[in-house]
Amino acid sequence: MSRRGLLLCALAISLSCGCPARPAPPASGSASAPARPSVPAEPPPVGQPRARALGIPFSGTPGPLNAITDVAGVEVGHRTLISGDGKLVVGKGPVRTGVTAIFPRGKTSTDMVFAAWFSLNGNGEMTGTTWLDEAGQLYGPVLLTNTHSVGVARDTAIRWALERLKPSGDLEDAFSLPVVAETWDGRLNDIYGFHVHPPDVYAALDGAAGGPVAEGNVGGGTGMVCHGYKGGIGTASRVVKTAVGEFRVGALVQCNYGLRPQLRIAGVPVGAELEAGGHAAAMSPTAEYGSIIVVVATDAPLLPHQLERLARRVPLALGRMGSISGDGSGDIFLAFSTANPRAEDPAAISSVKTFPRAEINWLFEATVDATEEAIVNALVAARTMTGINGDTVEGLPHERTREILRRYRRLVEPPAR
Repeated sequence: MSRRGLLLCALAISLSCGCPARPAPPASGSASAPARPSVPAEPPPVGQPRARALGIPFSGTPGPLNAITDVAGVEVGHRTLISGDGKLVVGKGPVRTGVTAIFPRGKTSTDMVFAAWFSLNGNGEMTGTTWLDEAGQLYGPVLLTNTHSVGVARDTAIRWALERLKPSGDLEDAFSLPVVAETWDGRLNDIYGFHVHPPDVYAALDGAAGGPVAEGNVGGGTGMVCHGYKGGIGTASRVVKTAVGEFRVGALVQCNYGLRPQLRIAGVPVGAELEAGGHAAAMSPTAEYGSIIVVVATDAPLLPHQLERLARRVPLALGRMGSISGDGSGDIFLAFSTANPRAEDPAAISSVKTFPRAEINWLFEATVDATEEAIVNALVAARTMTGINGDTVEGLPHERTREILRRYRRLVEPPAR
């Protein structure tokens, strides 16, 4: 079933329950939205599991944090919205959604980065991409949210930049075309209730910081489903040693794609094995309808055409995971470089450093490796969640996954003491 078909089904369910198709405007003097427990800029939970800790093997050398924030200057913030249980009442909940913000140079910078994007399958949205094609420049953050909150996130990002960064002259226009990408969380979230509001976007933007990144059921990934298991936000990084120096590549994903039987981890058909062992979900879809957004950061001095080449390597990681990039999937990727600061001077000719083509394969490999691990980190971190109408999406079972990897001789066992 297509994403549109699922949306119509969700709406039909709400109508059959006597719920309005859209929430009525609040009466004068009433609250603009129902109260929602929200946590801005969530720190990673103490002991939050990650894929390597389970013994899942990966190629390449990770950075100190094994996160996109290993690329100096990159900051990430989340706003998570979780409230309500039970039957769907459009406009009230249950709510399982949020916003994630990624700043290439931190939230106080007005400096642009070179950037590019690539769409593997375009059943999704990423705003600002026509200007990326034209100029190869990205100003401000990249925002990730649900399908129906792209508009509010985009408009709020512009307002936030004008208020917080106070750009002047030509820079005012530079922040008028922000990048906002989406995946559909309507299986667990009251997506027609439009629960993301400007204060939520502000919280993600204001709360962005370097350091460890919260994963799983957070931010824009709160209500997402990946390969039939609970998905969401994941991140990873690689340190690359080349003939021209050492560089870092980081990836952050919002994963909401794939079917359970397709899931492969470390080359092992984990999804099929889990289903064969009786771990089949009652509401596991039979047609792919989800999406994945991937943001790749590097400190290597890449120009826009080289960054597009990086973005085009992301699908190789999805192939490792078993994705076929189905017709209903919005698989959209963006890459940026934090090198070449202050390369845009409106009053002068600027000089930039460039990366040699002969060494770029190292960055291609790092992009694929980091993206693959970021997806698995999202699956490992995400916990079982119950959303609208009591629909429950299970988290990836850690011990059974380990057992399967051990049987295939792919598990990295801890050293004997």
